[in-house]
Amino acid sequence: QVQLVESGGGLVQAGGSLRLSCAASRSIFAINLMGWYRQAPGKQRELVAGITSGGSTNYADAVKGRFTISRDNAKNTVDLQMNSLKPEDTAVYYCNVKTKLILEYWGQGTQVTVSS
Repeated sequence: QVQLVESGGGLVQAGGSLRLSCAASRSIFAINLMGWYRQAPGKQRELVAGITSGGSTNYADAVKGRFTISRDNAKNTVDLQMNSLKPEDTAVYYCNVKTKLILEYWGQGTQVTVSS
């Protein structure tokens, strides 16, 4: 069973930065999309950023210009650099991997808290 292990969450003041990392416990065959989602209390889980195997990226409007997603295809890792953090970025962040074989994996989540 593949596990996605996230790291890098924590508490930061508004305007600060955090970098989230996600690594798979073993090689995943035919990875297609990798991404980060977040879920704030009382809200639905939402896509923050995604990246294809070819390096194309997409971002939620709320994070454009502040967050950057990157991946290492050889290592099966995906990172999220978060700058200029705002209190509304506070959420549990989840790593997500989708394969070309219609398999999907989720990380356990990492808490990001931005204080004002």
